[in-house]
Amino acid sequence: MIIKASASLRNDYVAISNLAKETKEPIYITKNGEGDIVLMDINAFEKREQVLKLRARVLQAEEERINGANTISVAEARKRLRERIDEM
Repeated sequence: MIIKASASLRNDYVAISNLAKETKEPIYITKNGEGDIVLMDINAFEKREQVLKLRARVLQAEEERINGANTISVAEARKRLRERIDEM
């Protein structure tokens, strides 16, 4: 976990920005010794958002399966994918 004081952000934005890009980790900014905001590299943030959306879709599909939605086997899914590839 990377923690920086808000003064660091004001005084050396470029270094904080570079640190976020290099580490791909969130940087916690404190104000008066207390947590205030979190900064992230935009690419790391977008990747994180994609992962969260994918997890939500998987969870939704699993809930639908548990509630009785029609499903197919892995073998059937592979067969359908191969058929699609052959159509291309």
